[in-house]
Amino acid sequence: VQLVESGGGLVAPGGSLRLSCAASGFIFTAYYMSWVRRRPGKGVEWVAAIGPSGSGTFYRDDVKGRFTISSDSNKNVLYLQMNNLIADDTALYSCARGSKNGYTIGPPRGQGTPVTVSA
Repeated sequence: VQLVESGGGLVAPGGSLRLSCAASGFIFTAYYMSWVRRRPGKGVEWVAAIGPSGSGTFYRDDVKGRFTISSDSNKNVLYLQMNNLIADDTALYSCARGSKNGYTIGPPRGQGTPVTVSA
């Protein structure tokens, strides 16, 4: 299993970013996939998940209405569109593969891409 994230960076409050996660080594459409993050000084926390073949999306309460998770099964890529970013969204964002029956924070999990929200 290989998960490689990209798309992070520095953005001003209220701005947007789209993260990508290229997946390989397993049947992408058969598993729940998640985005997780590690904020400074805190543990890994789950952010959003998508069911196998896009069957359902799930979000933590503080990102609902701002973040959108999606996937491209032709490219085996997971996305996270993040809008209206706030300082508390600053974190290392990683994608994680769950099981065929539910989402988890991994492992397996990628190395992550950093997101910094600052003026």
